[in-house]
Amino acid sequence: MSTTSGDAIRKVHLSWESVAEAVDRLVRKLPSDYDALLVVTRGGMVPACLISEKTGMRNILVAAVMFYDDVDRRIEQPTFLQFPPDPFLKGRRILVVDDVWDTGRTVMAVKERVLAAGGRPEVAVLHYKPSRSLFPDEAPDYYDQVIEEWIVYPWEPDGA
Repeated sequence: MSTTSGDAIRKVHLSWESVAEAVDRLVRKLPSDYDALLVVTRGGMVPACLISEKTGMRNILVAAVMFYDDVDRRIEQPTFLQFPPDPFLKGRRILVVDDVWDTGRTVMAVKERVLAAGGRPEVAVLHYKPSRSLFPDEAPDYYDQVIEEWIVYPWEPDGA
């Protein structure tokens, strides 16, 4: 892990090794009785894959959600580009995986949709930013680290 700072937000650049270590610590906290893993794209894809490999979970579902319109302006209500049908979630214990809980908007939209389908979601993220969260009464069920800096994951394009 390396950090950079300037006049703007301080950035933390993570290595693949630090991500693997974070996933290892996170997996040790997780129960083992989930019916499915629901990955939040795109940021949650790598952590979800690593969690799946380490836990043996093979039932992997996808939630593609965005809070931007087609010209990259922030919008209030999420657009779900892809989401599992309700019968895949109803009555099932679902592990929702994303890379970071920043404002919490994306993961909470996914969690609420799972609840509306009758599922029992729990949220796991690598990094949690409580000071930025828009949901003061909510938090991820499982996370590896509280952090406040801007995180640059190794899978992100250069210059992120």
